[in-house]
Amino acid sequence: MDNQESENVIEEKTFAEMMAETPPEKDRLRPGQKVQAVIVKIAPEWIFIDLGGKSEGHVDRKEFLDEEGNLTVKEGDTMNVYFLSSRNNEKLFTSKIGRGEAAKAFLEDAWRSGIPVEGKMTKEVKGGAEVLLAGNVRVFCPFSQTGLSRGENVADHVGQTMLFKIVEYAEGGRNIIVSHREIMKEERAKAKEELKETLQEGMVVPGKVMSLHKFGAFVDIGGVQGLLPLSEVSWKRDEDIKGLLAVGDTISVSILKLDWEKDKITLSLKATLPDPWASIEQNFPQGTCLKGRVSSLTNFGAFVTLEAGVEGLIHISKLGKGKRIKHAEEILAKGQEVEVCIEAIDSEKKRLSLSLAADEAEAQEEKVDDFQKYLEEAKPTTLGSLGEALKAKLPSKPKR
Repeated sequence: MDNQESENVIEEKTFAEMMAETPPEKDRLRPGQKVQAVIVKIAPEWIFIDLGGKSEGHVDRKEFLDEEGNLTVKEGDTMNVYFLSSRNNEKLFTSKIGRGEAAKAFLEDAWRSGIPVEGKMTKEVKGGAEVLLAGNVRVFCPFSQTGLSRGENVADHVGQTMLFKIVEYAEGGRNIIVSHREIMKEERAKAKEELKETLQEGMVVPGKVMSLHKFGAFVDIGGVQGLLPLSEVSWKRDEDIKGLLAVGDTISVSILKLDWEKDKITLSLKATLPDPWASIEQNFPQGTCLKGRVSSLTNFGAFVTLEAGVEGLIHISKLGKGKRIKHAEEILAKGQEVEVCIEAIDSEKKRLSLSLAADEAEAQEEKVDDFQKYLEEAKPTTLGSLGEALKAKLPSKPKR
């Protein structure tokens, strides 16, 4: 083989290699295209990723630092990234479209590809909020798409930076509508899939109170929200949840029920607290008299709270001092402090049978009076009286 043939072979191989390195048109990445990649190396400024098929790229390391400057990923992690550009055969990716000149060129692609866009709420406007994208692009976020609950105000979130989805892109970018709610939905869906593998009924998990309602509270337990019913907040019977919890409180809750199909999670704070009925017989022995407060009145009696979670019933038949009444409110008032005596305990059913201490004392006095009267009536006649009675019946002896 002469030199000319060798050069031709080399040229052919080089061209073949170049063709092999050039992906077909259908496989070429488009700006804004979402791909899955594996982190192969973490450098001081860049994170290098493997896209598969001998394709590599890099992402700015700063995108994966938390507020304290700690790196949130490690080599071997799989992530979703978005293609930005290719320069000198180096592919640049991002985990989100953020601020900067590069972002402006990709807002339309972000809309078409569904790429998260970083923006800042700048002010409250009619119907929602004004958001600043890519440093200087002003867009509109309707209140329904802010992800805020009815009790929250847009004004309280002005100045905050968060992720948005571009849900409408019109008039060449002059009319853009964004949504933070869509981001939250995606995050919840992702968190839900992850939590499906770990959460189980009966587990105690940390949570954050997100909103309060008459019927209970919604608590975030790591990306999904569960309902904490009012009856499961405390052992104490309380009609106002605001006296027990506040939005933003961090609490530990037990998972009572998981229904992933209906997206219903039922939680309990009460289940994580000591059960006062576990030691009821030691703390409230039968026959004990103590003070309590009337918690509710019914036509069959009055409920009296002795301590948080411990409640007993004074049956209506034990009210009125023998007088027939139709409702307990004829004798007692809600909130009234009374002294009661414990007549019977059913720890299994968590029931206490009570009576009013005053009635009990009066009944005891009546018993004592009755007993004294019985003793008086049954008291034997004295010997002197008996002798006198016999003497009266004996015939008199004649005097001598």
